[in-house]
Formats: sequence, C-alpha cells, structure tokens
Amino acid sequence: MKTLWMALLIASSALLVWILIRNRLPWGWLRSFAIHMVAAAGALYLLNYSGLIPGMYIPLNPFSVGAVVVLGLPGVALMAGLQWVIA
Repeated sequence: MKTLWMALLIASSALLVWILIRNRLPWGWLRSFAIHMVAAAGALYLLNYSGLIPGMYIPLNPFSVGAVVVLGLPGVALMAGLQWVIA
C-alpha cells in the first residue's frame, strides 16, 4: 500500500512540474512565497529566543510556520493565544 501512495505522489508531482513548465507561469509567486516562509521562520525563531514574551514558546514546525506565512502577525498572535489557553 505504501508503494501505491509513493507512486501516486511521484506521478502527481511530476505532472504538476510538467504543467508549470508547459504553461510558463511566472516564477515571482514562488520567490515571494519562499521569502515569506523564511521571514516567518525567522520571526518565530526571534520571538522564541529573544524572551519578548516570558514563558512563551511557539514551536518551529511546518504548521506554525505555515500559519504565520498565511496569516502574518495575527498568526503569531493566534498561536500565542492558543498556547496561553492550552497551558
């Protein structure tokens, strides 16, 4: 079953790359997304290790970085609020 899912992932990824190359889409969106992702990871890293919010630690994982990439500063506030409610 794992082989089937891996083959499906490889085939769909190859088709996606083929469509992107064939349609000659502008690559500006990829650069913008990469810059936002690096900035979000850097902001979370600085927030965690600067001690700006004492006792607060937001883990640096794909979900937290994704929330900050999509939501921006409110995403950081959302995760800090969730951390405060849960803890």
